[in-house]
Amino acid sequence: MKNKRINFEAQFWSGSRKHSRLQFIESFFHFNDLITAKQMLNKIMIYAGKKKMSINEDSSAIFHFHQALRSFVQACYAIRLKETTLEMNSNPESFSPLMQASLSDEEYLNPTLVFRKAFAKYSIKDFDYHITIAVYFSMGVFKNAGESSLISPYIHLTKMLDAAHLILERRIQKNQ
Repeated sequence: MKNKRINFEAQFWSGSRKHSRLQFIESFFHFNDLITAKQMLNKIMIYAGKKKMSINEDSSAIFHFHQALRSFVQACYAIRLKETTLEMNSNPESFSPLMQASLSDEEYLNPTLVFRKAFAKYSIKDFDYHITIAVYFSMGVFKNAGESSLISPYIHLTKMLDAAHLILERRIQKNQ
């Protein structure tokens, strides 16, 4: 049985088409650290709801982030398909509310639950649509800007960023 590699459509922003799920996530966080990615997503969402203002970021940076985030969602979907769980021991000494970020206690202990919940509610195409709409409305001045339906995907995206970063941290700790 061949080990098929998934094309995450990352050649535009990362320069490579060949990535495994976790290698891709690592590459994503190499280009966009967690804080910067969450700040950019937050700015896009804020300006998507403002009717008479557009985001003050460089449009090429917004487009680059848009492409990276679309690929990130595809990698998260691929992680969800993988049956292994990345559980962490429930040792209270290793539990940190600061590291937990937007994740619930259960999601912190098993970050793959975040991906399962997100893709149970939305498909990859739904996430792609909502990301594109948010970027579109944030980059221009529109009369009917933003949709209230962007909030739930935004929350899921934020949680996916936190969960993916947590998975990478645990993988690095496990290898040391």
